[in-house]
Amino acid sequence: MKFNKNGLLFVLCAALFSNIASAQQKGYYKKEMKALQTAIQNNFYDKASGNYLVVLDPAKRENKNGYLREYTYLWSYCAMYQAANEIEKLDPKAKLMAPMLKLMYTYYNPAPPHGGFTDYIMKLKPGERYFDDNQWIGITSLDAYERTKDKKHFALGKDMYDFQMTGYDQVLGGGIYWKEGDKSTKNTCSNGPGALVALQMYKATKKKFYLDIAIKIVKWTDSKLRTPENLYWDNIRTTNSSIGKATFSYNTGTMLESYIYLYELTGKKEYLQQANVIADASLSYFYGNGKFRDEYWFNAVLLRGYQHLLKVNKNPKYIMAFKKCLDNALKNEKNAKGLFDAVKPDGTKEAKDLVAIGGMLEILARFAWLETRYDLSK
Repeated sequence: MKFNKNGLLFVLCAALFSNIASAQQKGYYKKEMKALQTAIQNNFYDKASGNYLVVLDPAKRENKNGYLREYTYLWSYCAMYQAANEIEKLDPKAKLMAPMLKLMYTYYNPAPPHGGFTDYIMKLKPGERYFDDNQWIGITSLDAYERTKDKKHFALGKDMYDFQMTGYDQVLGGGIYWKEGDKSTKNTCSNGPGALVALQMYKATKKKFYLDIAIKIVKWTDSKLRTPENLYWDNIRTTNSSIGKATFSYNTGTMLESYIYLYELTGKKEYLQQANVIADASLSYFYGNGKFRDEYWFNAVLLRGYQHLLKVNKNPKYIMAFKKCLDNALKNEKNAKGLFDAVKPDGTKEAKDLVAIGGMLEILARFAWLETRYDLSK
């Protein structure tokens, strides 16, 4: 995969190696994407109910407060919704987002202070409303609005922005809580995506107050949850300011992409510098050993940042390191059903849930797009 600032080197390399590289790589990730789509429908989709199953093994389905959670949580639909958006970028005629959104609205709770999606189907004993779940939906919807200019996508994105702001206050100086009704922690996973929703709203409307709130959220998250290594911790507790120091790829991904948006929207080079610092810090930590450190969906969110960064930083090292991990998963973790297994500490394998599988579908859709524009054979 070769680049320079004006793209000429890539064009020359692509032409020079067209007979070899194209034969090896052209359409490979798209083929894998389509195979996974089929496997998801064959294994996770329940035709009788019209819903997707949370996990394949019935014994692994959660019994919560006396209610069996047979169908998937909202989080899985967030993953599948973004994957559908990426597939529509490849094939606008696919029309996958509309049926996915119809399913998601069975999770919508219009209760005050503002409507939002619960973590489970409303008619089947709904659960809680998580700010991050709603933000993932907002990110996807506003991305789809930029692509299609369809106002229904904008309306949903604005709805998600309005809901997330019900979780913003000045405890600890700012920031958004993780879930409604629980003020014990403020998390990177509700502030990184919160900044992204605000930035996308600013891009769509040019109303400055969206940009202002995004900058406040980014600065707050950096001040409270950025690690000395330029990654991001999971959460800060509101009672004593203690830090939950788990470090996940998706948290780094949302903050990386926030800085890229800030650079694009303001032209300030310090934002691009920060994006490069975060990208470099994430590279060795998450992808240095050639295997994914955490679940596919978490990595899909960081891939969003890497792919976005290509617009302003043409160095292919981030995508290529990610590709090595992806190729390893495709070779070693794919099972006979066309899905993917997790290897447990005792060496046995267990099928991954729909969140992880939806994340892999998004990753493959993104690489299917990348392979149409770059030489991924190197």
